[in-house]
Amino acid sequence: MPDLPKKKVGIVACSGEEMAAGTVTRLAALKVLEQLRPAETVTICLPLFLAGGEGDRAFARFYPTIAIDGCDKRCAARATEQYSGKPAAGVVVTDLVGTEVNLGTPRRLNEIGRSAVETVAEAVAPLVDELLGVKWSRRSGAVVEGTPQPEEAVEAKCSCGSGIPVLTLTVEDRRETLMAVPAIFEQFYQQGKRPDTAGVAAEILQTARLYNPIADGATPAYEAVLLREFDHYCQKRET
Repeated sequence: MPDLPKKKVGIVACSGEEMAAGTVTRLAALKVLEQLRPAETVTICLPLFLAGGEGDRAFARFYPTIAIDGCDKRCAARATEQYSGKPAAGVVVTDLVGTEVNLGTPRRLNEIGRSAVETVAEAVAPLVDELLGVKWSRRSGAVVEGTPQPEEAVEAKCSCGSGIPVLTLTVEDRRETLMAVPAIFEQFYQQGKRPDTAGVAAEILQTARLYNPIADGATPAYEAVLLREFDHYCQKRET
């Protein structure tokens, strides 16, 4: 298998800067990331995610995420589901502290707002533990039924630098972003496999399918494109 990052949980917070509850979400996310679960979580930048940041979108497809929303509009959860996959879990500030509570202003939370930060962060932390204790399918982006299989955690960082490699290519006039393919290329290269190795195109495709949903009917097109890209990769490694 390719050498890919250990499983972590992505935290995506509401970016509503016009409301105090949005400030609560971001401060709560920061508390989880820096204090409560620093080794088990990474942050997903919602504006970059919406703008098409490949690293953040790949992470949200590859690993479980928790959306922290300020209100029942659930912008963070909806954006994650639209561009990557449904969040594995989510919390809403107003569900936890009420809709009529005065949290202060977006720039200056009052005592109730600061207390809300603690409440939200403490609600998110056990969700992180729960998600790390289940087996997660990188291909389907969902929990797999069966015995929990916790994975070793490593130092937390931003998901855009999470180390999940992606490759964007054209398949039958469609632009596709495939996860883990550069790591697969490197693995094959280190094993001494080259574009002219018998069966290598099918083997690359089979491995890529572990991390990407590729329809059976598209097999010939993907094999051809992946073989071409592997050829380019080998040429660059050897120059």
